[in-house]
Amino acid sequence: MTDKPHLDQEALTELQDVMEDEFDILINTYIKDSSDRIAHLRSALEQEDADGFSKSAHSFKGSCINIGAPRLGELCSEAEKAGRDNRLGEAAAMVNAIESEFRQVEETLRRFLE
Repeated sequence: MTDKPHLDQEALTELQDVMEDEFDILINTYIKDSSDRIAHLRSALEQEDADGFSKSAHSFKGSCINIGAPRLGELCSEAEKAGRDNRLGEAAAMVNAIESEFRQVEETLRRFLE
């Protein structure tokens, strides 16, 4: 794992400036959507759906990059590749790492909203 931060504070500040009053809505939507995306990853894994797993990870990666969560985006990128390469045996550990990193990101984002 790289030494990328949980959150890119500069990117988040820029996003806050652009979004103004909508920033809280954006963050809350990201948090809810991320939980749903993790559930989709787990579901695809349980169904041994490598393509669905890869697509879910790809989609999640994009939202992480957009919100300024580079470490989480990198984990999703690794999961996307695993799905694409049909390496689902490694995917359970990847989803656990994604979920753990998401908890860190969520905690930091919630503090940002206070």
